[in-house]
Amino acid sequence: MSKLDQFKVKAQYVLPKHAVSRLMGRFASARAGIFTQLFMRWFIKHYQVDMSEAVREEPSDYSTFNEFFTRPLKPEARPLQADDSELAHPVDGKVSQLGKIDGDSIIQAKNHDYSLVKLLGGDEADAAPYKNGQFATIYLAPRDYHRIHMPLDGTLRKMTYVPGDLFSVNPLTAANVPGLFARNERVVCFFDSAQGPFTLTLIGATIVASIETVWAGTVTPPTGPRIHSWEYPAQGFNAVTLKKGEEMGRFKLGSTVVLTFPDEMMFFEENLQADDVTRMGEVMGQLIR
Repeated sequence: MSKLDQFKVKAQYVLPKHAVSRLMGRFASARAGIFTQLFMRWFIKHYQVDMSEAVREEPSDYSTFNEFFTRPLKPEARPLQADDSELAHPVDGKVSQLGKIDGDSIIQAKNHDYSLVKLLGGDEADAAPYKNGQFATIYLAPRDYHRIHMPLDGTLRKMTYVPGDLFSVNPLTAANVPGLFARNERVVCFFDSAQGPFTLTLIGATIVASIETVWAGTVTPPTGPRIHSWEYPAQGFNAVTLKKGEEMGRFKLGSTVVLTFPDEMMFFEENLQADDVTRMGEVMGQLIR
């Protein structure tokens, strides 16, 4: 690792990450006129954002940076390709790691792993179905589409907010900060499906202005010092059931999603591996059950 990369990693330990992130959040939600427009145009050029896929293609169509960053795409830009026996990619991004969960241990990067139980909020009972199961970690870069969709049909049973740090989740940090995804602030969503349970964990990061879900709106900020969980019914008026490909949440500024599945519920596409680019709706794997 170069000296510059070492500095980038070490600086994150002393940076007031929550304060910086909330400040950025205020700017991103502000109607700052020409300043917002200039920043959006710089962002599009710098990160090579493909605006031809967006429903509203012109930066001037957005009054805040958050509106632009969470822009919806044209339906034809991300068709649902996975059939009833397949998993769909939930986000645009890049595979960081995927594969087998070794008991309670999930691979973060070379020479780094972290605890499944800690990732999901610290409750052994919540984590038990996923031990020795399968996982996938997908990193969303700044240029990516930042809405999160369902990999298969599911009914929400629980949502857990876990307070934590806000380290960057880019590949450099993932390779050098131990336990990154189990130490950052996150929102864990537990679903039931016809094939079995699964989770989607939305990881916070430096300058992530907020994490939202379609059923609860903004979950964070504000942040809190304690883990908090919400239970949801399996049936009835208050049940939250979403179809494969439906939006389930979004990041205001980029981050990472971690998916977990029980053993013998699914297997990933044979050629899918770390560093592969993902596109929402494409086939991610096959369902076994």
